[in-house]
Amino acid sequence: MREELELLLNRRWILKSEDKEAYYRVRDSIGELRPFATEKLGCSIVENSLLVKMEKIPADPESFMGIGEFTSKEEYAFFCILLMFLEDRDAEEQFILSQLTDYLSANMPELGGAVDWTVYTTRRRLIRVLRYAVAQGILKITDGSDDVFMDGQSGEVLYENTGASRYFMRNFSRDIMDYGTPEDFEKSDWFEMDEDRGIARRHRVYKRLLFTPGMYRENCPEEDFEYLKYYGRRLADDLEQTFDCRVHIHKSSAYLLMGEECRMGRAFPGNNALSDILLLCFGKIQKLVQHPEGTGGWELSVTETVRVDQTEFERMLKSVKAEYGSGFPKNYRELPEGEFVREVMDAMELWTFISREKRTHQVVIWPLAGKMLGRYPEDFEL
Repeated sequence: MREELELLLNRRWILKSEDKEAYYRVRDSIGELRPFATEKLGCSIVENSLLVKMEKIPADPESFMGIGEFTSKEEYAFFCILLMFLEDRDAEEQFILSQLTDYLSANMPELGGAVDWTVYTTRRRLIRVLRYAVAQGILKITDGSDDVFMDGQSGEVLYENTGASRYFMRNFSRDIMDYGTPEDFEKSDWFEMDEDRGIARRHRVYKRLLFTPGMYRENCPEEDFEYLKYYGRRLADDLEQTFDCRVHIHKSSAYLLMGEECRMGRAFPGNNALSDILLLCFGKIQKLVQHPEGTGGWELSVTETVRVDQTEFERMLKSVKAEYGSGFPKNYRELPEGEFVREVMDAMELWTFISREKRTHQVVIWPLAGKMLGRYPEDFEL
């Protein structure tokens, strides 16, 4: 069952047309998979002749859960309207790109037909959305090249609807037309439950451990840490027997650490230079936290977080580059200080090692930054 669960957790869905072996393996194991998905995670499993999918709805939305390929709100709008466009089309039905652009122009929010396809940036954003849809198995390119449209609006491409688009969005238990804020969508899972007790609380805790890098007392309900206090050992045994992982529960944070054989999704650190740089930064952060008060160290709060001015945090990152930069790959070694700081901070925030408070111009360093560090050999440091 472990491998099949990991497949569902690691992928958006398993399309029969693209991976028949995995599709049938998971469908044959549905009887074992469904109790864990529904009872522990509160996630439903969708299965039909096209695909198998676990609806992985997080306890709280995080920035890293967005579509990494998209760089603007306009692309998300294009994608949602593309799903609307495909809703009225059968599987294997074909259409040309100009049909879609006409539909987008007529339905784009607040624009009402004013989408200017003569602008290169707009065409590029649409092509990025369409390429993402092709990569996800929502569309197939039957004829033509999207490069022609990107270079000039007269280009045509023939697409085929696979039918998978109808299962991209989650299912809601009630009509969402009355929802007015993002918070309404967050609460929709718990309308029929007591949020602080029982089933809903168990779902939140399991989701936070499986779907996020860390679970922090400071930004989740106190009741969730009460659950860990009383049921943490049972939860850890459950997850460690199901997956190749270890569960670490601390006073103010909790984590699921994946083993070498675990294939649930992306893991940190990755096999890349940026991960190595982040690990060196964590070593510097830990040294600053360990300094005695009054010696320039950073103060650790009761919730094991650290708050520092953003300028001071950026100064620390620059010192890491100055101290260890000779060991970086050429692209990071030659990167200007400002770009280096921005890229490192963006990566830290993506993995929830830090968060930035715009109002106070402070950086919050979360406990996860204290769980690991990197260092060069002694002869390098000397």
